[in-house]
Amino acid sequence: MNEYLYLNSRDELYKIDITRIVFFEADGNYTGFTLCNGQKGSVCMNLAQMQKLIAENLSDSAATFARIGKRHIINMNYVFHISLLKQRLTLSDGASFAYDLDISKEALKKLKDIYTTSVRTLANSKK
Repeated sequence: MNEYLYLNSRDELYKIDITRIVFFEADGNYTGFTLCNGQKGSVCMNLAQMQKLIAENLSDSAATFARIGKRHIINMNYVFHISLLKQRLTLSDGASFAYDLDISKEALKKLKDIYTTSVRTLANSKK
């Protein structure tokens, strides 16, 4: 069953299947979002407010999303490539889309650590 995030502003309402959200991006007092089919939208709330809305409304599924640096919240399921040297994060489903984001080296290091730690933990649990 699909789970939806409802983004309501004064003049608009978005009903978004959370599995289709690739990332959110801060733009001053607005937060833009990009879906895997290329659709984009924007709502009048800052990224901290969006992060709180996700945590309050998605319960268990909120862990799918992670704040990366000052400007982005990403869907962890779409992390494809982390390049510390180029300070780039590629989000992709491996088939139909790829988005490259400029992310600080510190934020990318933390993201990479999350993945390498979880892979080690999973490998150790299978022994």
